[in-house]
Amino acid sequence: MTTTSAIPDRELSERPEGYQGPNLSPVGLEHRAHRFDDGVFALMATLPPKDNNGLIVGGDAALIVDAGITPAISAQIQAQAAMLTDRPVRYLVNTTYHGDHTFGNAAFPDEVVVISSRLNKENMSDLDNEKRQRTGNMYGSEAEFDAVTRWRTPDVVFDDFAEIDLGGRVVQLWQFGPGNGPGDTVVYVPDTRTAWTGNYVCHAGIAPMLLQGGPEPYLASLRKLRETLPDMAIVVPGHGPMGDALEAVDWLIGYLERLRDEVTAAFAAGRTLEQAQAQVTNPWAETLTPSLVAALSDYAVPVEFATQGLLTLCRNLHRLNVLATYRSLSRYS
Repeated sequence: MTTTSAIPDRELSERPEGYQGPNLSPVGLEHRAHRFDDGVFALMATLPPKDNNGLIVGGDAALIVDAGITPAISAQIQAQAAMLTDRPVRYLVNTTYHGDHTFGNAAFPDEVVVISSRLNKENMSDLDNEKRQRTGNMYGSEAEFDAVTRWRTPDVVFDDFAEIDLGGRVVQLWQFGPGNGPGDTVVYVPDTRTAWTGNYVCHAGIAPMLLQGGPEPYLASLRKLRETLPDMAIVVPGHGPMGDALEAVDWLIGYLERLRDEVTAAFAAGRTLEQAQAQVTNPWAETLTPSLVAALSDYAVPVEFATQGLLTLCRNLHRLNVLATYRSLSRYS
């Protein structure tokens, strides 16, 4: 079976009025290692929602999850890996094609094999366009992209499933279908029941980001994920705190189902986009969920700052999701 994309080739360029996306600037970014087991680490950004990474070590080799937004951040990730293990880094997996996860690819040695889904690689063809897409997330640090002069694409691609043996530790790579992008890749370590999910699944209660289509293809892929990996315990997202994996998947399915149903009803009733924005239920109208607030307490920044910043971001992403869903209905009407 080969996964095919049911969403547009290009990212949605339109944004709601007054929209503010996640701050992904590398300025001040550091990572704190969270150890799950010998050789399995989440590298958590100390300033959410900047990018998290991962390090998975076997008896023979090590694998890094995502490359960072600039060569300097890539070097920082590699230096941290060298402090955590003496095994050579042989593999780098990209969970998505987005530049904040892949611009650092070129800073890895040539002998490191870069792996991702075929669909992710197919979307890594226009460096200038990708820089433009991510510039809005740099918040005054756009000059950091001057160091990104080459977009190294994956050396090895897969369609639905691949497996890497690091020497006594197997890492599974899965691509279940469209989500945040067309080729979201899940990195799963069966012996620790831990999954790195990039932009595909975040902690329960954090808004997703619909960038290349509406909810329906995303829902189908999430159900496939849940059926395929029922023992998955922890999700390490590309952004924000880690959390209970199946709770996160179930929450996201519930959110996307309601988003689909309510926007579809508004569209069928002839509501304008602005009317739909006002009508559709906003889970972030007041506060974040208590479990999410508790998860944010692990960061170096004051929890009040992290909480308010994430609440504002989720409200913005929700408005983007309503827009994307409405536009997806318009395309097929």
